[in-house]
Amino acid sequence: MRAIFFDEDDAQAVVARLRADGFEATIERERLAGEDDDEGHPWAVVSDAPAFMLEVLVDTHDGWLDEEDDAPPIAPPLVLPAAPKRVKRPDLGWSP
Repeated sequence: MRAIFFDEDDAQAVVARLRADGFEATIERERLAGEDDDEGHPWAVVSDAPAFMLEVLVDTHDGWLDEEDDAPPIAPPLVLPAAPKRVKRPDLGWSP
């Protein structure tokens, strides 16, 4: 899971808290599309901590969760028939 913060101090405080609680946590610069200013990019905290713990820290430090890893799995393609089915219904009086 990733937590996003605009303030580096908030991101570092969250990393310190997660590491103190025994979780792995790293901080990296998040590059947003269309953002020209290098100083305007937010900070991403990547961790193996449970989602509820990150939610509490995000609420405390004014950030948000990036939950793109929880995307639903892609279903396999459907197997469709190559031609229409021919149904013979002798009860309707149809015969070939």
